[in-house]
Amino acid sequence: MRRRNFLKNTSSASVMGLLMPSLPVFSSVFNEMRFGIAEASYMQRRYAKLESKTYPAFTNSLEMIEYSASVGFGGMQFSVRGWDKDYAKKVRTRVEELDVFLEGQISLPKNKADVSRFESEVEGAKIAGIDTLRTACLSGRRYETFKTNDAFVEFRKASETSLKMSEAIVKKHKIRLAVENHKDWRIEEMLQVLSKLDKEWIGVTLDTGNNIALLEDPMEVVKALAPYSFSVHLKDMGIEEYEDGFLLSEVNLGEGYLDIPEMVKTIKRSNPDIRFNLEMITRDPLKIPCLTDIYWETFDNISASQFAGFLHNLKKAGSKKDLPNISGNSVDDRLALETKNNQYSLNYAKNILGFS
Repeated sequence: MRRRNFLKNTSSASVMGLLMPSLPVFSSVFNEMRFGIAEASYMQRRYAKLESKTYPAFTNSLEMIEYSASVGFGGMQFSVRGWDKDYAKKVRTRVEELDVFLEGQISLPKNKADVSRFESEVEGAKIAGIDTLRTACLSGRRYETFKTNDAFVEFRKASETSLKMSEAIVKKHKIRLAVENHKDWRIEEMLQVLSKLDKEWIGVTLDTGNNIALLEDPMEVVKALAPYSFSVHLKDMGIEEYEDGFLLSEVNLGEGYLDIPEMVKTIKRSNPDIRFNLEMITRDPLKIPCLTDIYWETFDNISASQFAGFLHNLKKAGSKKDLPNISGNSVDDRLALETKNNQYSLNYAKNILGFS
């Protein structure tokens, strides 16, 4: 879709948000400018177990690769769980035919007994032509998962052990492992964990919005983690106050309060070849209960002045319109909205940011 058609098919309010002065076009400056999509952007269609004839559920990565390429994405980041050698070869063949990039997603080994599973999945990814695997230390959210600081300390020790076991495997197979800032580590904590690992093989999947839930400025997160990043989850965010803290929601690129063009430029300066994957999760807003006692159980290094500053900035950044909610929608309406959101952000990436 060309720029004029994109703007023509966008609401007037949204168009005003896109027509920002002096927006840079990056494609003539940096190397890798294909724009990919992360698996979580298909959360409703892939994992919500919704029955729809109009939007049939994706059952495997090949189906998602075919679909993503057909609607204009230039790359994908999907799970490699359960791939055997034959399937991995099929994936590689199709990715090469479509001329798209492919990154994998993998779970860290939980213990020594799980290392063989991890290595088998790394081998499958290598056969598929994947050079970067995204992972996360925590599948949930820090302030919901851990009820005591001792529990969080144990999690940190276990994470460091898992990453050390993983390091030997990815180094052996020469494939990079990119750890996402997944509402678990604040900036300094993540840098401390990474400092104990081989930076050639263990780096970051930089999520541009997650650390807002941990009361950190998203641009500061980008600046701090960009030099260590192998891959990106690009997302824009909307926030809104509620009685126990604030609501946090992924919104279409250009419709939230993040400075997406500056974030892209900052990240590309550190790594011109880094790949960007849209992570636009269509769901109800997340509750960040930062005004409750339980939220603070695992945080002992945030000063009152830092928290006050964050709340001040939060009030300034609050969304001018209601955050999206999908719980009352029909199945087809949920799936239609997910499809629309992904396409809108893809068009923004191509027409405004200069991705191909």
